Amino acid sequence: MTHLPARAVSDYSVDVRPDLSRLDTRKRLSGPAINEFFAIMDTWQIPTDRAGELLGGVPRSTLYKLKSAGGTLRQDQLMRISYIMGIFSALHILLPDDLANHWVKQPNDYLLFRGRPPVDYMVSAGIPGLGQVRNVLEAECNGR
Repeated sequence: MTHLPARAVSDYSVDVRPDLSRLDTRKRLSGPAINEFFAIMDTWQIPTDRAGELLGGVPRSTLYKLKSAGGTLRQDQLMRISYIMGIFSALHILLPDDLANHWVKQPNDYLLFRGRPPVDYMVSAGIPGLGQVRNVLEAECNGR
């Protein structure tokens, strides 16, 4: 196997992502991620059961435990929250706050959603769907 030589390139930074397979990394990131997730769910006015579905089928009782006592999230849950945070951020770049906060629950004619609210698509399509929604919104932010 050949390796490319490491060289310094001015004005270039490498995107180093956290290793979510490591328990210590997940423990470190879980608290802030949980807090942000619930803040977004409150802002979007997503019911508890639906929030659990967005998080990958987490039961109501587990959500209440996470909200009150915290815990360590699984890798897939951290990925879901990361996508949700990106979606939230992109919406607030693209739209006025009130519209941004209601966008996920409003029927949408964009081909991906087929007239359904984006939250329905995100739940049914899982992690790939969350990624698609985030990518579409970020592309809009970048004027593509």
